[in-house]
Amino acid sequence: MSVKIIDTFPKFLTWWESAQGKSVDEQIKSWATEYMSSWPELLSLQIGDYEAQSLDWHQIARERIFPNFGARLTEMYKAQQGLREWIEPVYERAQQVLGFRSEAVFIIYVGIGCGAGWTTKYGGLPAILFGLENIAECGWSEFPAIRGLIAHEIGHLAHFYWRERNGRSIGTGPWWQLYEEGFAQVCESLILEMPSWHQAHGDKEWLDWCQSHISWLATTFLETVDNNAPVSPFFASWYTLHGKSQTGYFLGYRAVKVLQEQIGLRRLALIENVETYLRPVLEQIANSG
Repeated sequence: MSVKIIDTFPKFLTWWESAQGKSVDEQIKSWATEYMSSWPELLSLQIGDYEAQSLDWHQIARERIFPNFGARLTEMYKAQQGLREWIEPVYERAQQVLGFRSEAVFIIYVGIGCGAGWTTKYGGLPAILFGLENIAECGWSEFPAIRGLIAHEIGHLAHFYWRERNGRSIGTGPWWQLYEEGFAQVCESLILEMPSWHQAHGDKEWLDWCQSHISWLATTFLETVDNNAPVSPFFASWYTLHGKSQTGYFLGYRAVKVLQEQIGLRRLALIENVETYLRPVLEQIANSG
């Protein structure tokens, strides 16, 4: 199946050459009107993502994103080169290993912090967006992390592909987030045919910490959802739990891996009422410590 790569980074570099000496507010305005103007749907997706969360994207861009462009330029360039090298071979391997065939669009861009990887639709086709600014911030610019990130996002793409073809909707809420991220994390290792944790490349102690705190993570997740509190500290790169970010990916993997071994990947991809599957597994993990 055809793979299309849209690499906007060269235009970003051209824009940055003239914009770097301007004020942050001027940069934000010209980022939208000059750099992003060639990809209005990409701009709309990013702004819409913040609006859906009732967040002010201008404020986040002003405080967290644009002031760091200069310092992160080298890492963004490394990430762009790695993505260009690895997208097609990893996607080819993923289709063989997971057994699905789908067209896909891969977009490389510098955005406003919507994520290092993001699986969505673009131009009516399944798409994965790679935000170089977030990749650089997370420390994932080198080869092993980039390859893992690509595989992880393709795991999401395969998951959504199977659900769409079988008339299953995409869910929302904390249990769904744990399920879909755990599913993609399982796929990351399956696609690469080896244990892979791209999140660990920004913190060499991350994996050991997650393994040694797994029962605590499960207990804390259960308490969080039962108190109707947000689970963003488990998943968002800008939050931490005991100094560790994105630990929900490890927790999701451990829970989803149990289910995968019980019912298989394809059946797991189509389950409904995910809490009824995941809660007993998390309770078991929580009690294991």
